[in-house]
Amino acid sequence: MTWTSTMSSGYSSLEEDCEEYFFTARTSFFKKPSGKLADPKDAEKEKDLRTHLSYEEIRHKIDLYNAATRDHFKMTLNPDGLYTGFIMVQLELRRPITVTRGVAGTKEGEAFYLPCGAVNTLHISSSNTVQQVIEALLNKFTVADNPAKFALYKRFCRDDHVCVCKLSEGEHPLFLRLLAGPNLDTLSFVLREQQTGEVLWDAFSIPELHNFLRILDKEEQDQVRVITARYNIYREKLEEAIQATSSHN
Repeated sequence: MTWTSTMSSGYSSLEEDCEEYFFTARTSFFKKPSGKLADPKDAEKEKDLRTHLSYEEIRHKIDLYNAATRDHFKMTLNPDGLYTGFIMVQLELRRPITVTRGVAGTKEGEAFYLPCGAVNTLHISSSNTVQQVIEALLNKFTVADNPAKFALYKRFCRDDHVCVCKLSEGEHPLFLRLLAGPNLDTLSFVLREQQTGEVLWDAFSIPELHNFLRILDKEEQDQVRVITARYNIYREKLEEAIQATSSHN
């Protein structure tokens, strides 16, 4: 099942869970190249930069960022040195997710596919980590799946190649956005399943596994119908050729 309804927009506060943790979800749809994986070597560089940047340096970078952005997604610097702003996260989930309550025509506990290429704009703080961003996205869509199943990647260009690098849980996406500037061609964020090389079936609940079986059964039936129809066409053409040859004889 694919969820095709329009996702809600507007501010959603999570201040009851964390005073510095809030986000906005807005949705658009587009597709970009999946890119190739790059070695994740930027976490330490980010830590060093974040440690050594002064308040004035951050303010200067925010001024440059806000001057370069062409939309209303600007950053705001607080007196304590923290700043808030927006990041866009593209959803590239290949496996179905399970919701905790019915949304957009789905039932509680039902597995369905999020539309590939959907983009959510999150309003976050510079203190928010990759792990918190992942949890915010899952909470927004009332996803019951374990956050450990997902990872946040950054997509960027290097030597005319599109690269994709997995971010560590402790990195700060808004800081990366600030350093890269507002241009999404320079840096964008992507939510994907963990690239472990194999599916960690133990991480799924029994209802999730049953939902996967139902989805696989439906896909199998669809493929059988397609293949059967194809061979029926071949059979009809062969029979027509046999009849044509027999009539000529």
